[in-house]
Amino acid sequence: MNNQPVILVIDDEPQILRALKTILGSKQFKVFSASRGEEGITLAATQKPDLIILDLSLPDISGMEVCSRIREWSQVPIIILSVRDNERDKVRALDLGADDYLTKPFGIEELLARIRVALRHSALSSSKQQAVISSGPVEIDLVKHIVTRNGTEIKLTATEFKVLAYLASHADRVLTHQAILNHVWDYADSDRVEYLRVYIGQIRKKIETNPEEPEIIITESGVGYRFLTDK
Repeated sequence: MNNQPVILVIDDEPQILRALKTILGSKQFKVFSASRGEEGITLAATQKPDLIILDLSLPDISGMEVCSRIREWSQVPIIILSVRDNERDKVRALDLGADDYLTKPFGIEELLARIRVALRHSALSSSKQQAVISSGPVEIDLVKHIVTRNGTEIKLTATEFKVLAYLASHADRVLTHQAILNHVWDYADSDRVEYLRVYIGQIRKKIETNPEEPEIIITESGVGYRFLTDK
């Protein structure tokens, strides 16, 4: 294939590199790999991958620094893989510009699903912004500022729509509390998380079948929220 999606894997574990090369290659991806951060940054610039899979623990520079430096000149989707499972690392990586985060050990089907989502949204953003976003019976028209459920319009306040539209326009990505607060209210710190939770609760009451068991706006515990679209 001449148009194979290119994936760059930056990880210093040889077994992970071998496994991902084999698995991703069998799924018709072209794979480049690097075991050091500086090497990964160079390959990101020269090979122009469609997606990067990045480990946080590297022998020369941290994956956080790799992510930050790549974000200075590229919006290529970045999926973080790491043995670290604490919320602070997840939040920091996402705030630095990572698109998603998986903790080792991970399921390969879950990784492939995250790759498909990231590539799909990258293609959309590089062509044109999707105007209407769907999740089950809910449709959000970002241009007309209209939200419907089963064809019936749902009334949202201006702030509720702004929160929902921001989540939907970054669909299937984890958005941190801080990112949402900055976008919607321009808060410089994250001490208004409870304020955000109130709005999320109000929106869920209006769009979810069961607000107590949400299927559209998913909580990423200690990190933020993810808006799930139809797969």
